[in-house]
Amino acid sequence: MADVIKKATRESYGEALAELGDKYENLYVLDADLAAATKTGIFKKKYPDRFFDCGIAEANMMGVAAGLAATGKIPFASSFAMFAAGRAFEIVRNSIGYPHLNVKIGATHAGISVGEDGATHQCNEDIALMRTIPGMVIINPADDVEAKAAVEAAINHVGPVYMRFGRLAAPVFNDKETYKFELGKGIELREGNDITIVATGLMVNEALVAADALKADGINARVINIHTIKPIDKDIIAKAASETGTIVTVEEHSVIGGLGSAVCDVVAETCPCKVVKIGVNDVYGHSGPAVDLLKQFGLSSENIIKTVKETLGK
Repeated sequence: MADVIKKATRESYGEALAELGDKYENLYVLDADLAAATKTGIFKKKYPDRFFDCGIAEANMMGVAAGLAATGKIPFASSFAMFAAGRAFEIVRNSIGYPHLNVKIGATHAGISVGEDGATHQCNEDIALMRTIPGMVIINPADDVEAKAAVEAAINHVGPVYMRFGRLAAPVFNDKETYKFELGKGIELREGNDITIVATGLMVNEALVAADALKADGINARVINIHTIKPIDKDIIAKAASETGTIVTVEEHSVIGGLGSAVCDVVAETCPCKVVKIGVNDVYGHSGPAVDLLKQFGLSSENIIKTVKETLGK
């Protein structure tokens, strides 16, 4: 069996921007003195005239991006999630969201897997914040293939988009030749009628590992990848609720306001059923190796398996 390829989606982000630069001549990239970490430096090297380092001033960067969008450009404003969604929230809300400008926000280093950077940088609230902005599209890709496809989808969407990328290398499980990204459409990765696992981002692969282990124990778990948190695919979730009766959501984000909350909104409106949320439980993170932290906070295939079995009473 071939070794599993792993790649951080922040790297996919930087590579995708550089690859798409020729195809989209109105694509511009902004960064807040973090080009080496966000990987936008790849674009900078190839297209220096279309790259702007705005310094450690994220709010100002969002304002510059808004100005570029107002002139017909497609700007990608990049920084760590804590700064892009947190520090710059008011500018994103009022200068980008309110006039519905065509700005794309590339937020890297999201979630607990930032690791040693600790609680101040482990942004587990960004999806919740961005969900509250009217008209904001939110994308959280699961692997390299999906991340690159999502970047081009964001370019072709007219309006503000928030894209979430990770620091930790993630297994690449999608096939580049067959994968198709559809904005706002979930993907059923495993069939099953006993229970549904709805996952996003880094947790999608963990859900797949868990589902395969559960099947060996006689539990057929459906796995759905929700790469677009907003607008969320109501149809695929309502269908799963109707056919399996129970949903477990998994996200590298707070259980408040993220994927789990979005799924609960859908089932409450369409097909009420039990929803159990796996995520960061209303606590701050702390410094430590990323893989160890994910397990400590229950963001692992082992905890998904345990939660599914407990939920089903098995």
